[in-house]
Amino acid sequence: MSFQLGKYIEPDFSQEIFMNAPEAEMRPAPRDMAAPENFHATSIFPEYFKVKGKWLLPKDSRMDCVAVYENGEIYVREFRNVKKGDMIFVGRTEQCEEGIYVHDNGFVFPGENEGHQNSFAFRQSRSRETAFSYDYSSLYELLAYEKLHGHITWVLGPACAFDAEARTAFSQLIEKGYVHSLLAGNALATHDLEAALLGTALGQNIRTQKPHFNGHYNHIDAINKVNLYGSIPKFIEAENIADGIIYSCVKNNVPFVLNGSIRDDGPLPEVYEHTYIGQDAIRSHIRKSTTVIGMATVLHTIAAGNMTPSYRMLKDGTIRPVYFYIVDTSEFAVNKLGDRGSLAAKGIVTNVQDFVCNLAKNL
Repeated sequence: MSFQLGKYIEPDFSQEIFMNAPEAEMRPAPRDMAAPENFHATSIFPEYFKVKGKWLLPKDSRMDCVAVYENGEIYVREFRNVKKGDMIFVGRTEQCEEGIYVHDNGFVFPGENEGHQNSFAFRQSRSRETAFSYDYSSLYELLAYEKLHGHITWVLGPACAFDAEARTAFSQLIEKGYVHSLLAGNALATHDLEAALLGTALGQNIRTQKPHFNGHYNHIDAINKVNLYGSIPKFIEAENIADGIIYSCVKNNVPFVLNGSIRDDGPLPEVYEHTYIGQDAIRSHIRKSTTVIGMATVLHTIAAGNMTPSYRMLKDGTIRPVYFYIVDTSEFAVNKLGDRGSLAAKGIVTNVQDFVCNLAKNL
């Protein structure tokens, strides 16, 4: 297989800009959930802090958080997890002026620097007119590599369960080991389980798209039945469920995180109803992820994207890139993730059912 990970080029700390940089300043948090004035906010990129003459890189990061120095290491924490007295880095420059360096071009990816680049060129944005054939072939190679060497997290919207073939295709991806964790909302699981139980999603047949009589009851009937059993696994066992995305996750011990929203029906028993408990559950999987693919859900993909840094430090200290894809029929949805700071995300503008079926066939 020809796939190669992007190579990380560490800064040359022997250069004068690093040698002459001052020590990074730290100040104590004045109270719980509050950082000192002029706190440094983290980005998606690797960031180094000069402490006792050494440049330290946090092992785990996320954007819009603060960097805390504790027991000789740097931890990146959300404001809600800041405790009074935490030693927090301050300084809002990024090129060593205050002992902080943001390494925003540390990865070199195979083929990206080939040839000459013009200052003027057509079709540089990701749109419905973009040719995605190369993205597909690259993704096939990436997923084959990550199946063995990484952690693949999928973020799914309910549209992924509306089509019979797409449900089957994604189930095959789970069965074949291309899904290591799944993030979604109440709706994805509800409509997938509705499909398994009644053959419909939101009351429409998942093969013919024809509405069932009183089909608007189907999804809440499914929720109610799951709640009667007390959990999704118990429902699957008792009702002899034998197909679908959630069924395949349960069968193959693939963890899934379901987060609630203000408009949820039910919800299902496994849905996190407290926002920050759910956020912690998401981040527990994002911390392990080396590839993240969001499909047909702006809300959940942006949530995952804001927790996903551009790098991952492996157990042996190696720095590798994190790959992030967003798939949607809407150009607005695809580009919105980049507008929210997740600059490393790559968009594919297409129907998610077709996308999943293509992956399953070619993997």
